[in-house]
This record gives sequence, C-alpha cells and structure tokens, in this order.
Amino acid sequence: MSRSQPAQPCRSVLYIPASRERALEKARDLACDAIIFDLEDAVAPEEKPAARALLARVLAEADYGTRLKLVRINGFDTEWGREDAAAMARAIAAGAKIDALLIPKVSAPSDLDAVSAVAPEVSLWAMMETCAGMLNAAAIAAHPALRGMVMGTNDLAKELGSRFRPDRLPMQAGLGLCLLAARAYGLIIVDGVYNAFKDAAGLRAECEQGRDMGFDGKTLIHPAQLDIANAAFAPSEAELDLARRQIAAFDEVMASGGGVAVVDGRIVENLHIVTARALLEKDAAIRTAAIGALAPAG
Repeated sequence: MSRSQPAQPCRSVLYIPASRERALEKARDLACDAIIFDLEDAVAPEEKPAARALLARVLAEADYGTRLKLVRINGFDTEWGREDAAAMARAIAAGAKIDALLIPKVSAPSDLDAVSAVAPEVSLWAMMETCAGMLNAAAIAAHPALRGMVMGTNDLAKELGSRFRPDRLPMQAGLGLCLLAARAYGLIIVDGVYNAFKDAAGLRAECEQGRDMGFDGKTLIHPAQLDIANAAFAPSEAELDLARRQIAAFDEVMASGGGVAVVDGRIVENLHIVTARALLEKDAAIRTAAIGALAPAG
C-alpha cells in the first residue's frame, strides 16, 4: 500500500560526522533541507562510542529548526550497530529530536526487522547500496517502518565493479528499481553523493539528471554543494508560471461546461493539473521550510 510523502523538502541532504562537535554546531546554520548525522563511515572505529554519546547529547539540546534529522547508525554486522540503535531509541524517548534512523547496506526487509526489534516505534530509512538491495527494492520499500531511501552509489559501484561515467550508465538499473519502489510506496528517495565537491559543473549536471529521473534531492558531502542542489531540485519560476497557467486554463474550461484546455499549444488534462498542483505545493513547502530552517545560534 502506498504511503503519502510528507511535505518536508529534501533537496539537499548533508552528511555530518557525528564525532566532530564543531561540525555539529555549524550545521545549525547551513541551508540544507536535511542532515544525516553519521555514526558509520565518517567516524573512526576508536571514536564510535564517544561519537554516539556526543550525538545523543547534541540532539537532545540543540535546535536544528525544521530540517529533517536522520542518524546513520553502523550495521548490525558490526560491534557498534545494535548499541547505536538502542542508544538513539533511548535518546528519542528522552526527547532527542531525531526523525529516523538510517540503516546502512539494507539488502532485505529482514535488515530493517532487526533494527525495529531493537528500536521499536522508531522510523527508519534505508541506504540502498548493495546489488541484493537493488533486486529487493520493492520488498524493502514495503516495510511498515520505512519512510525513505538514500542511494549509496559509491558502495554500489564497488559491488558492481563499474567505472565512473558522467552519465552514470552502470547505475541506471539500480537507480530505476529503487525509484520505482519508493514511488510505489510513497517514500522519499534521495540520490547518492557526488565525490568531486569542487567540481560545480559536474555536480550541477548530476543533480539535474537525478531531478529529471524523479529523485527528491541529493546527498551531499560538503556545504559548498548546497546551493547547487537546492537550486536544481526546486521548481523554477518558469515551471511555476506554467503550472499556474495550466490550472487557470483547466479551471476556466471546467467552469464553462467542459471542452479541452490548451496552454502553449499543448492539451492540458487532469493528470497535468495533478502534477501542476503538486509542483506548487512543493514550492510552498520549500518556502515554509526556509523560514523555519535556520535555528537561533545559541
């Protein structure tokens, strides 16, 4: 059964190392729609217990505004994963502001079941980064605790043995399967990272490709990437103008007793109006989130 997507924008989803207190503090003033507080890849093994405790404290005390707040825990095949999930569940119960746990390398629904057993009633997101995960995307998306998916394109490329291509041809099958699954079950889905954070043109091209495919936004590894992602995944003024004109033309035809609405030489049907209204709603959600995103510093 499809689940409705929340209005929360996810154009820019920034990874922040959970072990770096200064980075956690600075993230409160960044123009990102969502933050992934990372206990996994961004934290050295010897720092993981301390990072877990630091993050639980920070998310209980700090105000990150209306941003979506995700915590990426370690996998349950490591010595840290279960305690990560348990500690974050305790933190949430005590009032920490955490929207969901992000589970790495989800290959089957059983991976989510294992986390839910340790952290019941906590919403989950899935890192989609294994070949098995691509093939099981629909079953994973159907999990009742799941609210979103994040593409892990670096790990997927490693499993595939593929080479980097600007058109991401080796990724297309996996990206498409996950997009289909997410849309079938009303989940948010965000694209993988672009590693060359100083390559603005390359990032813009990949953001535009992901947007055109249907992703809600992109995961980012550096604040310098925020503006490009936010612009790429937001409706343009031209798109908004067309949406308003389509709605007006369609409403006028319906009020006059039917017929066919035409805008810019193209027929406008009800399905176009559904898309147009969704675009306007997305723009309104982005504007509303922007007002509440930047929390007071201090």
